[in-house]
Amino acid sequence: MENLGILTALFFLFSSSTSLHPSSQTNLQNHCLDDQRSALLQLQHHLYYAPNFTFSSKLELWDPNTQCCSWKGVTCDALGHVIGIDLSYQNLSGSFYSIFNLHHLQRLNLAANNFNTTLFQYGFGKLPNLTHLDLSASCFHDQIPVGISYLTRLVSLNLSYQDDCYWRNDQSSASLKLEKPNFKTLIKKMRSLRELYLDGVNISSQSSEWCETTSLSLPKLSVLSMSNCDLNGHFPAEFFLLPKMQRIDISDNSRLMGQLPEFPINNTLEVLSLQYTNFSGKLPESISNLKLLRVLTLSKLSLNFNSISGSIPPSIANLSNLVELDLSGNNFNGLIPPFHRSGVPNLAYLDLSRNRLSGSIPSSLFTLSTLQTLSLGYNSFSDYQLKLDMFFQLNNLRFLDLSNMSLLIGSHNKSLTFPQLEGLALRSCNLTEFPEFIKSQNKLTSLHLSNNRIHGLDPNWLWKTTLIWVDLSSNRIDIPNQIAFDDAISSFPMLRWLHLQSCNISTFPAFLKSQESLEDLDLSNNKISGAVPNWVWKKSLQSLNLSNNSLTSLDQFSSNQDSLRAPICNLSQLQSFDASFNKLSGSIPSCLGNINTLSFLYLQQNNFSGSIPDFGGATQLYALKLKDNKLEGKLPRSLANCTMLYAVNLGNNTLHDTFPLWLGKLPGLMVLLRANRFYGPIKHLENNFPKLDVLDIASNNFSGQLSIEFFQATHKLRSLKINGNNLEGKLPRSLANCKKLEVLDLGKNMIHDTFPYWLVKLPLLKVLILRSNRIYGSIKFFEDGNAFPMLHILDLAYNNFSGEVSVDFFQSLRGMMVIDGNKVKPSYVGDNYYYKDSVTIMNRGFEIFYQKILTLLTCLDLSNNNFHGRILEEVQDLKSLHVLNLSYNGLFGPIPSALGSLTELESLDLSRNSFSGKIPPQLTSLTFLAVLNLSYNQLDGRIPESNQFGTFSNDSYIGNPRLCGVPLTRKCNEVGSKMLPPKEDEDL
Repeated sequence: MENLGILTALFFLFSSSTSLHPSSQTNLQNHCLDDQRSALLQLQHHLYYAPNFTFSSKLELWDPNTQCCSWKGVTCDALGHVIGIDLSYQNLSGSFYSIFNLHHLQRLNLAANNFNTTLFQYGFGKLPNLTHLDLSASCFHDQIPVGISYLTRLVSLNLSYQDDCYWRNDQSSASLKLEKPNFKTLIKKMRSLRELYLDGVNISSQSSEWCETTSLSLPKLSVLSMSNCDLNGHFPAEFFLLPKMQRIDISDNSRLMGQLPEFPINNTLEVLSLQYTNFSGKLPESISNLKLLRVLTLSKLSLNFNSISGSIPPSIANLSNLVELDLSGNNFNGLIPPFHRSGVPNLAYLDLSRNRLSGSIPSSLFTLSTLQTLSLGYNSFSDYQLKLDMFFQLNNLRFLDLSNMSLLIGSHNKSLTFPQLEGLALRSCNLTEFPEFIKSQNKLTSLHLSNNRIHGLDPNWLWKTTLIWVDLSSNRIDIPNQIAFDDAISSFPMLRWLHLQSCNISTFPAFLKSQESLEDLDLSNNKISGAVPNWVWKKSLQSLNLSNNSLTSLDQFSSNQDSLRAPICNLSQLQSFDASFNKLSGSIPSCLGNINTLSFLYLQQNNFSGSIPDFGGATQLYALKLKDNKLEGKLPRSLANCTMLYAVNLGNNTLHDTFPLWLGKLPGLMVLLRANRFYGPIKHLENNFPKLDVLDIASNNFSGQLSIEFFQATHKLRSLKINGNNLEGKLPRSLANCKKLEVLDLGKNMIHDTFPYWLVKLPLLKVLILRSNRIYGSIKFFEDGNAFPMLHILDLAYNNFSGEVSVDFFQSLRGMMVIDGNKVKPSYVGDNYYYKDSVTIMNRGFEIFYQKILTLLTCLDLSNNNFHGRILEEVQDLKSLHVLNLSYNGLFGPIPSALGSLTELESLDLSRNSFSGKIPPQLTSLTFLAVLNLSYNQLDGRIPESNQFGTFSNDSYIGNPRLCGVPLTRKCNEVGSKMLPPKEDEDL
C-alpha cells in the first residue's frame, strides 16, 4: 500500500511538468472566432455528466454569453483559434465529434472521464497540429484507430490505464489493443514524440517487433510507460542508454525478458520500473552512474519469473536522489549495502525482502530518518534472535516488515513505540505471544502476525479501532464466544480484511456479529462445525473463505438452502466464495447464480446434490469448482453467458449430459468433466473452442470417433484427457496441429490405429498415454533428430504392437536422455492455480495415481504387447528413466548389461518374456532400484547379491528354474553355475 502511494505521488509529481494546461489557466483575450465558438458549443451539447456510467445531467460547463477563449479548460492563441482543451476529471460521457473541427488544436486532454466507447469512429487525422493527446483512464476500448498515427507533431501521447476507469465505475474491464494498426504503424511517423504512455494497452500479438520499432523510430523519447501490455520478446538494452531517456516503466509484463546494461556516466534516467517482468542477469556496478535516479523497482512476484542475481552493488547506497528502491523477490545474495543518511538522504521506501541476503543488518541503516517503508523479510540473515530495539530509531516508519526473521522482543520494549507506524508484518518470526509494544501503536491499520507460535487468548489491546487489515493465521489463538469488549472496542469500524485460517478455532468468533464493514473474511482450515450463523453473511462481504472445516449447512435456520431467502442471497457484492472441503449437503443455493459480482465459486468435495443452478446472472464468473459432490442432471446452458469463464471443474459427480459444445464460444477455457456420466459423440461446431486450454473428460461414456475438425480449431490445447471412454476409430491427424500440447491421455478406449508417429514433432509434449486400446503394428519412425524433445512419460501398454523395438525408437525419445539436475526445487507439468495435470501409471508393480506430475518422473511402459527380439544396447541412452516395464512380450536373448547405466531407475519389470543367460552383475549399480521383476523367463546362474539385490524377494525370480542363490532356497554349486539338486519340497 505504501509503495502504491509513493508511486502515485511520484507519477503526478513527474507528469505535472508535461501535462496539458490546467483548466484554471485560461487565455483572457476577448477575441473569439465564430467557428471555434460554434464547435465548442456543439461539443457541450453532445456531452453529459455520467458518474458510474449513468446519465446525470447535460453539460453546462460554459456560459454561451461569454467569450469562448475565457471558458474553463479552453486555451486560445492570439488570433482566437482554440489550441487547447482540457476536460479531464469531469465524469463526462457522450460524443466529441465537433472537436475535430478545431484544426488548430495543439493540446487535447479528455483523461479520467467515462466515455465507455471505441475510438475508431473519430477522425484524429483532422488535427494535424496536435502535440499533446491525453485520453487516459476514460473507458475507451477495442482497437486504437489508425488516425492517431497521422499525428506527426505529437510530443506526448497518453492512452493508458483504461482499466482504471472501469474499476473506478465498478464495471468489468475492457482494454485498448494494437493490432491494425500495429505498434510499428502507430509510431513510425512520430519522430517528435517524447512521452509515450500505453499502460494497459494489449500489444501481445506483436511479438518482439515493438522493441525494435521503438528504439529506431523515437530518437527524442524521454518517457516510455508501457506497463501491463502483455509484451514479450527481449527488451533492447539500447533503451536504457538513449541520451534523453528519463523514465522507463515496463512493469507487469511477465513474458518480457532482458538484462540491465552497463550504464555510462551522466545517464539521465530518473525512474526505472521493471517489476514483474522476466528480466535476469545482475545489477551492474555502474548503477552508481545514475545520479538522477529517484525510483528503481525490480521486484518479482513469483518463482516462475527469472530473477536478478548476484550481490547488490554497495555503490547503490550513494545515489543521493534515490527515494524508492524495491529489489524484492529476486535472487540477490551477499550483504545489505551500507545505506546511510549521508549517501541516500531522501530514501523513503526500501524493500529487500524475499532474496538470499546474508550477514548482519548494518547499523548505518538506522540513520535513515526519512525512511517510511522498510521490508527485509524472507532472507538469510545471520542475526540470531534479532533485537527489535534498534528499529525503534526509525521514527518516521509507517510500514515495517521483518517476516521470517527470528526476533527477540524484550519486556523492556513495552514503552517503546513507532509514532507513525501504520503497517506491521512479523510473519514466521517464532513469536510465542503478542508483542506488547503493539498496545501503544494507535495508528496501526495493518497487522500481519501469521505463521508464528502464538497461543492463548487474544488480549483486548490487540484490537485497535484503527485496524483495517488483520492476519493472525496459523497460530493457536483462543477467541472465545464471549469476549469482554467494552462498547468502545466491540466494533471495529475500519476493519475490512480479517484472516484467521488455521487457528484451531472451533466456533465462529462472536465479535464478528458487529463487524458491518467486513469485506474479506478467511476462516479456512479450522475446526468449525454445524451451520453457518446468519450473522456471518455480511452484505459488505466481497470474499469469504470457509473451506476445510466441518460445516453442514449454509443456513442456520433452514435446511432448504435452495431458497432465494437464504441469508447468503443478501451478499450482493460477493466476488469470491469458497466453502470447499466441508460436509455441506442439500442443493446449491440457486441465488448464487444471480450474483452479478461473483467471480470465484468453490464448493468442491462436499455432499451437495440436485442440479447445478442457473448461472445466467453471474456474468462475471471466472472459476467454478463443484467437483466431488453428488450433483446430477444436465449442465445449465446459462454457463455460456458467463463470457469471463475460464475454469469449469465439475468432475466426480453424476452429471448426465452430452458434450457441451455450446461452451465453445467462450474466449478462454478449462473444461474439467472427469468421472461423470456424459455420453454420446464429442461434437464440434466451426470455430468452436478457439482458446481451449485444458479438456479433461476422462472416465465418462463418450463414444464414436474423434473429430478431425475439433482439433483443427482447438490448436491451443495444452492438456487433453479423454481416457476411460468408449471412443473408437483412428486418431485424427489434426492432433499434430496442437503445438502447445503437453499432456495427451487417450488410454482405455477402443482406438484402432497404428502408432501415431506424426506426433513426434509436438515440441512441448511431455506425457503420452495410449494404453489399453487396439493400436497395432510395429513402431516406425522416419529419421528425425528432433523427435519427442520433451517426452518423459510414454505408456503404450495393453495394445497389439508387434515387431522389434528398434534403434530408431530409442533414439527418438530425446526427452528421456537428459537427467534433470534440479531436484531441490522440483517442478510439475501444467502447474496451474486452477488445474494440475495428473496421470495414472504402473510403477513398482502397482497402478499409481499421481495427482501432480513431476517433470523429473520418467517412465517407459511397453508391457502387454507382442514385441519380440532383443533389447538393444541403445536403451542405455535413456538415462533419466525411473520406470521401465517391458513385461508380457516376446523379447528374448540376454538381458543387456547396458541397463546398468540407467542410474535413476527405480522400477524394472522384464517378467513374462523369454530372456536367457545370466543376470548382468552391472544391475547391482542401480542403487535406487526398489522393484525388480525378472520372473517367468529362462534365466540361469547365480543371482547377484550386492546393494539393492539384497532387498528383493523370491517373487522377483519365480519361474526361472535355472536360477540359484539368495533369496531362493535353491543353492548354487561353488563351481560355476552348476546347481545342487533341489530338495523334494522345494518350489521350482
